[in-house]
Amino acid sequence: MFRVFGPPGTGKTTTLLNFVDRALEDGVDPNKIGFFAFTRKAANEARERACTRFGFDPENDLPYFRTLHSFAYRALGVRERDMMSRENYKQFAHATGFELSSTVVAAENETVISQRDHPILSLIQLARLKKNDLRREYDLSDIDHTWFEVDYVARSYQNFKEANAIMDFTDLLELFVKEGNKLTPEFDLCVLDEAQDLSNLQWDIAHLLDERSKKMYCAGDDDQAIYRWAGANVEHFISLPGGVEVLEQSYRIPAVIHKMAEGIATQIRNRFPKVYKPQDKVGEIIRLHDVREIDMSTGSWLVMAQANYMLYDIAEELKSNGYLFEYKGARSISDRLSNAINGWEQMRSGKAITPHVARAIYSYMSGNGVRVKRGYKTIDCEDDDLLTLERLQGEFGLLATKDMIWHEAMDKMPNLDRAYITALLRRGEKFNAMPRIRLSTIHGTKGGEAENVVVITDLTMSAMNSSSDDLHRLFYVAVTRTMERLFIIEPDDYGRAYNL
Repeated sequence: MFRVFGPPGTGKTTTLLNFVDRALEDGVDPNKIGFFAFTRKAANEARERACTRFGFDPENDLPYFRTLHSFAYRALGVRERDMMSRENYKQFAHATGFELSSTVVAAENETVISQRDHPILSLIQLARLKKNDLRREYDLSDIDHTWFEVDYVARSYQNFKEANAIMDFTDLLELFVKEGNKLTPEFDLCVLDEAQDLSNLQWDIAHLLDERSKKMYCAGDDDQAIYRWAGANVEHFISLPGGVEVLEQSYRIPAVIHKMAEGIATQIRNRFPKVYKPQDKVGEIIRLHDVREIDMSTGSWLVMAQANYMLYDIAEELKSNGYLFEYKGARSISDRLSNAINGWEQMRSGKAITPHVARAIYSYMSGNGVRVKRGYKTIDCEDDDLLTLERLQGEFGLLATKDMIWHEAMDKMPNLDRAYITALLRRGEKFNAMPRIRLSTIHGTKGGEAENVVVITDLTMSAMNSSSDDLHRLFYVAVTRTMERLFIIEPDDYGRAYNL
């Protein structure tokens, strides 16, 4: 297994795709190439690039460009009904008396499989991914439940799955490890990306792939291993035998940011030593005590903190100042609201809109003869139909008139939304555009980048210097998202965190 270490911005994924390109140019059968990524998005992007370059059909060619879960799902011939569903989890929650919330994960062919995010179930899954005894994992955890509760849920969960002949995601991987040797095809080339994030159970699959491959590349960056809490075993990646290549040129990170990143990396005790060069740009580091001192009116921005609660006040501040942004994976203005406003103004200018947009408009209008006639709140027509303001007035009970601007017509719009839209328009933001500003936890930004990066710290220098490798890696990931300027927001009554 040949390892490729890709420091931030060095083009790791591009390098891996170049391996695929060369194999295809050499005449390797596309069915003999495996490209396994940590996320389905990454796997799909790799497939699309290869298909575009070599004229393949993305629906039928390159069948082994997948996540490991999707690969196992397909190889085992699993069907949707074989997996734990939302309804199954509701039934299990009712039987055990525990309240469960869901995290939705997509597997094969858009099949949605739900994995519940309850502390006990998370602990059970963590132990299985790490291949640890559950009691040992419990003793290492700080979970606010007794061992009796954990053991009861674990036994009940297993009994429930067996009684209903269903499995969860981890069962899928465990079964594949048992059966995969006879189900895994032989590959001429196999590529595995983001290897630093693999759990012990996933490493078993990786080694199985290696055994079935003439050539295998395993790529990642141990300095960016920030998913230990989810079972990742970065030490396995670091200690693998075999050939090594370190990508040596970052195309993202300016010199001063690179210097800080290197200073953080040196505090990671267990790492693979590597040297790489910054891009030919100086960059800038600005230290502040309050994010409100920053002008975000131009350029792309990535604002990060360790936890979402640290970003809530910033989101409110951005709203009050009329900025469009993304937070928790969603735009600060909903698609329904932006569609409604744009649609109304389009109709006022004489243009037609779709029924979908018209329904969005009606959702912000009072019925019962105020803005819409009684009994006309439902727009019943074909989805590909086109509707003008005059047609809505004549056929679908619209009472609002052309002379009304958006906030007059849509009288049910909440005051906070109205105030925010007004602030956006005053600033000149195109609220149906992709946001320039993104707020996210550091874990949620891995792989992202922006011209301007804001990192909010809540740790002093002494705390940072005495912290674990995991925390150093987290802030290493944070600062290396920077393309031009890095803003560090530090506590104003303590010593600097990372005094670099």
